[in-house]
Amino acid sequence: MRAFTAVAEHLHFREAAAEIGMSQPALSGAVAALEETLGVQLLERTTRRVLLSPAGERLAARARTVLEAVGELLEEAEAVRGPFTGPLRLGVIPTCAPYLLPTVLRLVHDRYPNLDLQVHEEQTASLLEGLLGGRLDLLLLAVPLGSQESAAASGVVTVPLFDEDFVLVTPRGHALAGRDGLPREALRDLELLLLDEGHCLRQQALDVCREVGRSEGVPAGTSAAGLSTLVQLVAGGLGVTLLPRTSLHVETERNEMLATARFAAPAPSRRIGLAMRAGAARRHEFEVLAKDLREAMRPLPVRIVE
Repeated sequence: MRAFTAVAEHLHFREAAAEIGMSQPALSGAVAALEETLGVQLLERTTRRVLLSPAGERLAARARTVLEAVGELLEEAEAVRGPFTGPLRLGVIPTCAPYLLPTVLRLVHDRYPNLDLQVHEEQTASLLEGLLGGRLDLLLLAVPLGSQESAAASGVVTVPLFDEDFVLVTPRGHALAGRDGLPREALRDLELLLLDEGHCLRQQALDVCREVGRSEGVPAGTSAAGLSTLVQLVAGGLGVTLLPRTSLHVETERNEMLATARFAAPAPSRRIGLAMRAGAARRHEFEVLAKDLREAMRPLPVRIVE
């Protein structure tokens, strides 16, 4: 049934197999077995594409409902079995994963040895889809969710962890390199480099620019898929960028071609938290985890949300 719903969503065997972690032959066999069990043809297969049959269109929505119910049943069973045991599928945004996961993994290893933590790094929209669809249990991401995600996340509860400032990263010889007390208004006239569309950090940077009156927008001629590439573009003299403070040690300290500038208080910042389904059976467990994460993250350059 999972194989069928994945194919029904993507109408492509390779993409469906990748989503649920199956090989294409195994996925095709699973769909064929479901068709044999139900006694109906669910898909129309051609050499060029896959289509849902009329029966497949009717049964796809019902199959998703059944899978959601099974997921809730398994989640409830895990909660009854005992807290912090069994699998926990954690989704993390790319601008948090490399910098926060060492702390998360150390906490889980030391305090929750019976927890089977499974990590998935994806952009916010994909994480929310996975959470609401039952593919993921808990998310570590920027909160509150923006207007683009709010409609999809109506069934999501967020728990804040910490706030962190943004820092301006510049080439070493830039006029603002090493400055402290930098006014936000300095962003109006800078060649600001951004992450690709879909990253929440891109939208946060654009929001800061709008707040200081940068009405002409940010040029989109150059962008990057990740922070590591973004800082290399800065080091090459293509512009400047905004980085969250938790990423600075990894991304800038070993590159002699980069410098930083700190904003005057209150600096532009973002809030990081956990997100879960509103009716999650493990909600109390996740709230305890949030409390433990706040304590574990105190040594980081962040402001813990009490």
